[in-house]
Amino acid sequence: MDLKQLKALVTVAEVGSVTRAAELLHLVQPAVTRQIRTLEEELGVTLFERTRQGMRPTEAGTVMVERARRALHELERARAEVQPAPGAVTGIVTAGLLESTADLLAEPLVSALAQEHPGVELRLMTGYSGHLQRWLDDGDLDLTLLYNLDSTPSLNARPLVRERLWAVAPPAAGLRADRPVPFAEVAARPLVMPASGHALRALIDGAAGRAGAAMDVAVQTNSLRVQKQLVLAGHGWTVLPGVGIAEDVAHGTLSAAPLCEPEVWRSIVLATPRAGRTPPAVQVVAGELVRQIEEAVGRGSWPSARPAHAG
Repeated sequence: MDLKQLKALVTVAEVGSVTRAAELLHLVQPAVTRQIRTLEEELGVTLFERTRQGMRPTEAGTVMVERARRALHELERARAEVQPAPGAVTGIVTAGLLESTADLLAEPLVSALAQEHPGVELRLMTGYSGHLQRWLDDGDLDLTLLYNLDSTPSLNARPLVRERLWAVAPPAAGLRADRPVPFAEVAARPLVMPASGHALRALIDGAAGRAGAAMDVAVQTNSLRVQKQLVLAGHGWTVLPGVGIAEDVAHGTLSAAPLCEPEVWRSIVLATPRAGRTPPAVQVVAGELVRQIEEAVGRGSWPSARPAHAG
């Protein structure tokens, strides 16, 4: 098993075609076919099956593709770290942002790193906290924002921000920032909610229990964008952090009010693995992400947020 075989395996899986993979790898098609066949013979399994939609990994192939992709990523990182320009911090860093924070943080983070540390290649992934934590545990992320997480034997969790959750409704509902809405009133409406099992949903379910309110969940989705679209279309209300709906409220496409009875807060942390050394490039990205968050809170761009140490 060698690097050429692993690159061929991953590329064929990504594009679904040996011909296209050969073009991307700057090889002839028989060479790619031979690399896949040799790998299959060495492993004693079939890695791909041909379908009308192209080459699709088998169950064994899917496992190998995932492992090969991670191995290639680690080798890319190692190469970048051991061949730096003099005095420069270099490396590949894969960072996770909560979907609700991406619009606020992604662009300034990328811009700051491009200016201050051009040798750092940043790869951003967004998602719900549950997805991001799984990707961090699996080694697909070097660092990520999560919420309501304490440090564990495998993860360091640095508290950064506490922010309040808001009731979100169509503009006609007339919700306002200066008029908090009791949770029981929100629960009585049809609700568009994140799926069970995610940290945000667990936080909302906990608030429902404290309020003694049964929620009328009409739709569940794992997409923040879809949540907001469905609310705008009149399918129900939802509960979201203020940072995820600030622009929508400013543009008049949604209305929102802080929750009360009880108030609901989430604590955002920066999570990193405990195991192994932290490469300089990861330290640089973590530091810049913390700085961007502190500046956003300080200038009031993060609604109803306060530094974690402020209580």
